Amino acid sequence: MYHKYGSPDVLRLEETEKSVARDNEVLIHVRAASVNPRDWHLIRGRPYLLRLMAGLGKPKDTRVGADVAGVVEAAGANATEFRAGDEVFGTCRGAFAELACAPESELVKKPAGIPFEQAAAVGIAGYTALQGLRDHGQVQAGQKVLINGAAGGVGTFAVQLAKWMGAEVTGVCSSPNVELVRGLGADRVIDYTRENFTRGPQRYDVIFDLAGNVSFGTCRRVMNPKGTFIVCGGGGPDRRWMLGMIAAPLAARAMSPFVSQRRAGLLARRKKEDLALLGGLIESGKVRVVVDRCYALGEAADAVRHVEGGHARGKVVIAIA
Repeated sequence: MYHKYGSPDVLRLEETEKSVARDNEVLIHVRAASVNPRDWHLIRGRPYLLRLMAGLGKPKDTRVGADVAGVVEAAGANATEFRAGDEVFGTCRGAFAELACAPESELVKKPAGIPFEQAAAVGIAGYTALQGLRDHGQVQAGQKVLINGAAGGVGTFAVQLAKWMGAEVTGVCSSPNVELVRGLGADRVIDYTRENFTRGPQRYDVIFDLAGNVSFGTCRRVMNPKGTFIVCGGGGPDRRWMLGMIAAPLAARAMSPFVSQRRAGLLARRKKEDLALLGGLIESGKVRVVVDRCYALGEAADAVRHVEGGHARGKVVIAIA
């Protein structure tokens, strides 16, 4: 839990009263949770505009974590899909805990062959990759897709999902991650420490920016005339106000009458059918979950700090005994 904004050091392991499931929720005995950038954004209260919802002086909700996998312990009065003993995964409130509550609409049954640590890593990253490519990029077979930040939590899913959609995939990552991204199925891998893809000869139908180190303007020259630039996230922890998150879409809209290319911002939605689709792809072996490190619950601050550093390979997981 955290009772004030700050670095991951503000996290505290505390004993609280046992959670009680609301009418449409289930109570989960958490076996694993995963860390997302949203977690350190909330802990730091940055960008500051976030505090309008999370709490101006201190956080309204002191719990942390959204991605979860575990075993149903009890069901609310109107919850009928799951019962005690069912293994589930998805998203919830306060996943960094031994017990957490989640609406049935945000959970699906965990396939027997997927470890809890992998199932917990799917949620938000899987939603973001799938909805970014399918809904915003409208990726079609044969198109050329570039994933900038291909070795991260969302990127490792995006590379595989783009290949599953039939695209020709280029992944951009750092030198140590080249073989990882190639092993996920990328047709071409660019080491950004050696090559700047925005100055290369290749043209792309979709550019999915997960790294936050390029802009629509700098990428336009390597996009096809009707290409789409999808942006997700807003940069590192030093970005206090994130005014660019507001200014960039306005600039792109002002430019839209004069260019055929499109910029799309992405805020993933929690959709049960998408979670089921992702689970099926993982169970069938078409998509694999990349887990960088596992931490204990008492090491949650270290887990969040690792993700905040921006160099995690795949997902970072908190395993709960």
